[in-house]
Amino acid sequence: MSTAEPRPFILVVEDEPKLAKLLEDYLNAAGFETRCLADGRDVAAALERQRPDLVLLDLMLPGRHGLEVFKDIRAVANIPIVMVTALVEEVDRLVGLELGADDYICKPYSPREVVARVKAVLRRAANAAEAAREKAHGLALDEARYEALLDGKALELTPVEFRLLKTLASRPGRIFPRGELLDSLYADHRVVADRTVDSHVKNLRRKLQRVRPGEDIVHSVYGVGYKIEL
Repeated sequence: MSTAEPRPFILVVEDEPKLAKLLEDYLNAAGFETRCLADGRDVAAALERQRPDLVLLDLMLPGRHGLEVFKDIRAVANIPIVMVTALVEEVDRLVGLELGADDYICKPYSPREVVARVKAVLRRAANAAEAAREKAHGLALDEARYEALLDGKALELTPVEFRLLKTLASRPGRIFPRGELLDSLYADHRVVADRTVDSHVKNLRRKLQRVRPGEDIVHSVYGVGYKIEL
């Protein structure tokens, strides 16, 4: 029996009850788990209980100003933060962004816009984390240019080989069945034989071994598929 993926957890720090409830309803409907806090002094304890994937932080809070709460969060974790405020003066906007806010939303706003901004920030954070993991293993992938570097050396991959490497490298150690790999290789979803992936893996291995001779980076798992060990 498969286990459902955990829902991203959003901590909403907003002292207006109706607005907090509205945001909570929209975020829950979009597939997020949420918790709402109304006092800036409660944020530190909340972070200790459960680390959120993103904080939606109002600036004008009772107990502790939002900018101070922002600094408190950044002191303990690099959690994405979207700042929300009714203050539209340029100095507030600049101060918020200079602190390292991932986004900045001014009231009044559409709850749908907030959900869209939250999704965009989480996507950027996930992409940055993936790039950091790849770099740590000596692998750098530039999807916009379809360029791949291993240990600083270009691999000269075809687009299909690039997509194959990107898929395998997204979860090092995970075994990808041939069918799942094929789904990621062709943007037009053409029908091809499962064994087609074997040919692409063979070519990819050859190019990887030019950089790391004698090292088998892509492993075959008999009867199942392939995995990568960087």
